[in-house]
Amino acid sequence: MDSSIAQGPDDNIPAPGQQFAQFGAGCFWGVELAFQRVSGVTKTEVGYSQGLLHNPSYEDVCSGTTNHSEVVRVQYDPKECSYETLLDVFWARHDPTTMNRQGNDVGTQYRSGIYYYTPEQEKAAQESLEQQQKKLNRKIVTEILPAKKFYKAEEYHQQYLEKGGRFGFKQSTSKGCNDPIRCYG
Repeated sequence: MDSSIAQGPDDNIPAPGQQFAQFGAGCFWGVELAFQRVSGVTKTEVGYSQGLLHNPSYEDVCSGTTNHSEVVRVQYDPKECSYETLLDVFWARHDPTTMNRQGNDVGTQYRSGIYYYTPEQEKAAQESLEQQQKKLNRKIVTEILPAKKFYKAEEYHQQYLEKGGRFGFKQSTSKGCNDPIRCYG
């Protein structure tokens, strides 16, 4: 398995005036919906990153052999939404103390990770982790690494909960919405 492409940087470019952020916090459906609701977030995409296989499928990632993480790539306007705000959403959305699992979802693809694009994001992520650790009595296992090549997940995964999820119950993406997120619809 030639991992040179998969381990390369995310070479996509955000829209003018926008920035990217990338987070792994378990199953990407609920994480994406949480970020969709944030004012200043202009686009979200779910996908796979940090792995070894070029152009992986959902089945490849779920096999546990590719080392990919399910991630949400967030495009945001830094004039309307700070990176720190995104970090707050990330921490609130999952348990960063469980290795390779969130709830009933188990596997390396569900690990906790902050994947930064700039040195400023790296610094903010490290500082944020240190602050979160002071609030918890268990060790945080979140990895903080440079963003690597982003592979957009299959179309049916995109905005999955907004479209109704498994049970056909659409969930609101309205900015500021505080409705509970039902992870599978």
